[in-house]
Formats: sequence, C-alpha cells, structure tokens
Amino acid sequence: MPPSPATAAPTRYTYEVIATWPHDRTAFTQGLVFRAGGFVESTGLNGQSSLREVELKTGRVLKRIDVAREFFGEGLAVIGDRAYLLTWQHHKGFVYDVDTFRLQREFAYEGEGWGLTTDGHALILSDGTSRIRFLDPATFQVLRTIDVVAAGKPVSQLNELEWINGEIFANVWQTDEIVRIDPATGSVRGVIDFSGLLAPADRGPETDVLNGIAYDAANDRLFVTGKKWPKIFEVKLRAW
Repeated sequence: MPPSPATAAPTRYTYEVIATWPHDRTAFTQGLVFRAGGFVESTGLNGQSSLREVELKTGRVLKRIDVAREFFGEGLAVIGDRAYLLTWQHHKGFVYDVDTFRLQREFAYEGEGWGLTTDGHALILSDGTSRIRFLDPATFQVLRTIDVVAAGKPVSQLNELEWINGEIFANVWQTDEIVRIDPATGSVRGVIDFSGLLAPADRGPETDVLNGIAYDAANDRLFVTGKKWPKIFEVKLRAW
C-alpha cells in the first residue's frame, strides 16, 4: 500500500531566480500581496507597523498608512476592494479600503495573528501553531480549521501565507523553507528550500528571516522576500 498523503514525504523543491527587484530594507515584511502591477504590503514591529502600496520596479512606497503604535502589524489579505490586516497579540484586525487606505472597520479573533491569505471566499489565518483557520470575511466566524502535517508530524510556526493555484504556501518562521499545504486536508505536499536566496553582501545588522510571498496569477509569477530585506525576488520552482 502506498503511504497516505498525511504520512507521505513531501516533494522537495529548490528555486531559480528570474528577476530581482528593490525593496525597502527598513520594512519588517509581514504580508505581501500582488495587485495592479505592484504590491500591497503590511509591516510589523510596534511603532513601525504600516500598510503600504509599493511599486514593483523601484520598490518605492507610493502610499502608506501607519498602524497605531500599540499594535504589531502582521498578515495581510485582499478581497475585492478590502484589505484585511492582522495584529500579533491584540486579537484585533483592521479592514481598509485597498485603494484609499481608509479604515472601514475592526474585527476580533482568538489567539495570535500571524499570516493571512484568501481563496477568494474565506480569510485563511495562521497563528504560529500548526492549525490554520478559515474565517468568514463578513462575520469573522471560524468556518473550519485544518491541522498542518508533513510526513505524519505537525508543522508549526506557520507565518506568512499565500493562496497559489489551489494550495496554501506558508513561510515557516525562523527557517528558509516555504511549505505547500493541501487546503482540504492540511497535508504538506511540498517543501521549498530558499537557502542562499539573499546573498551575504545584501545582509545587514537588522536583516531578519525569509517572510513574504506574493503571486501574480495572471502571469504566473511568484515573488518572495524577507523582513528588512533590500530585495524582492521573482522565482521559479524546481523539484529536486
């Protein structure tokens, strides 16, 4: 009998860099969404958290709104004309008009807020554990949950999320890995090793971990970056 998806070893992937784009190295990247030819980005740290519109080619911040100093900004998702922004430990999120960055409402959730994405219908939230929640974007009630497992073992520290072609891609905090998750079962289908992506010459005293995934669905382009990284990388994946 072949192993079940929950116990089978995930496919391993490496990467090829297709293009490199500038990025604000002071940005503690938490959420990254490709939209209208550029990015919508959320940043963290108390007193430095923000929501931004970022130009792809130059890395220039075209628009920005700062989050109140008491909040530590986290994951970001965009559904239609609304941007949903999490905070880390305050059990509170914010909804903005994605074009004007005007605050529209606040919402509450249990536990910590880490990563956020959407399948176009539900908000998909990670909280640092191996559990991912699917929330109704109107009521913020939990619709269902999945427990993320690779080769039979729980995978925790799931951080930034991105919905790509029917899978959830998730940064694993404090590693150079992104996992590809089956949204129906929680099984990890693949592990992408991004070791060596940011060259030593591009690192500084404040350079932090890999974090930030965005996908241009119209052109099948995958982008990754990190917290306080000076570059965003467009990459292609290759199975080992």
